[in-house]
Amino acid sequence: MPIESADAVQPRLAKGVRLQTDSATGKSVLLFPEGIVELNETAQEILSRCNGRTFNEIVRALAEEYDSDVAALAADVRETLSDLRRRKLIELI
Repeated sequence: MPIESADAVQPRLAKGVRLQTDSATGKSVLLFPEGIVELNETAQEILSRCNGRTFNEIVRALAEEYDSDVAALAADVRETLSDLRRRKLIELI
């Protein structure tokens, strides 16, 4: 199911992937069996909300918190989640 067409999709971390703070750098990272990915602030904010919320709920929460345009924010969130999905770091339910 592509993120582009599923506003009610619930993104979540893939099995074996963990979101945590790197103790050495203090930066948010995704840990997975094959390695580690350092996250920028935007990706960290998005992933921290992938806890059963739908795509639309994540976008609305971010738009409210950052007083941003929903349409522009939706495009950024969709792009970030699509990239993470291609890398098999998240899955959609």
